[in-house]
Amino acid sequence: MNPGNYLYLAALLFTIGAAGVLVRRNAIVVFMCIELMLNACNLAFVTFSRMHGTLDGQIIAFFTMVVAAAEVVVGLAIIVSIFRSRHSASVDDASLLKL
Repeated sequence: MNPGNYLYLAALLFTIGAAGVLVRRNAIVVFMCIELMLNACNLAFVTFSRMHGTLDGQIIAFFTMVVAAAEVVVGLAIIVSIFRSRHSASVDDASLLKL
């Protein structure tokens, strides 16, 4: 396949993720859309790495996956904390946790 096809797919996935972050109010859906955007960036990194014949993009994609895994742990802990205190997973309720 042409590397341009992978870049079009990455752009489409990133656009879907960005639209989900901007439109949705449920914290879990927003969280999954952010992960979709990170995966789209990883696809673009690996595609550019493959086009140039180096491993730089694949190494960056690996580190991005490590950061995404840490983000999942912290993000889900925050979402569970908000859900336990407010009985809702709405993004609008997150501002109520301030003192």
